[in-house]
Amino acid sequence: MPQMVNLDLIGGVSFQKGCYPGQEIVARMHYRGTLKQRMFLANVAVAERPQPGDKLYSPGFGEQSSGAIVNAARSPEGGHDVLAVVQIASAGGGDVRWKSPVGLPLRFMPLPYGVAD
Repeated sequence: MPQMVNLDLIGGVSFQKGCYPGQEIVARMHYRGTLKQRMFLANVAVAERPQPGDKLYSPGFGEQSSGAIVNAARSPEGGHDVLAVVQIASAGGGDVRWKSPVGLPLRFMPLPYGVAD
């Protein structure tokens, strides 16, 4: 869904323009729904590059995943910076971990645009 990767926040989705596959669901979420996941920027202090699809965990979800890595790149400050789709409630709590409930913590960083939900 485009909203999960923040396309609605950067002008990547138009709610006034023509038809496209999935438009009805996207528009329904925009006008009536409550989005539960968004994409966030974070750093993981690890030498091994996190892979797209790696699961993320947070205390409120127990053994169930609360998100996933979308992409990762080595950070000049150390570790890897990642784009991750995460449950908004988990990101707000700040305790999100890579690969397991006791894995390395993610340190959330600001995006170049606001995320408000």
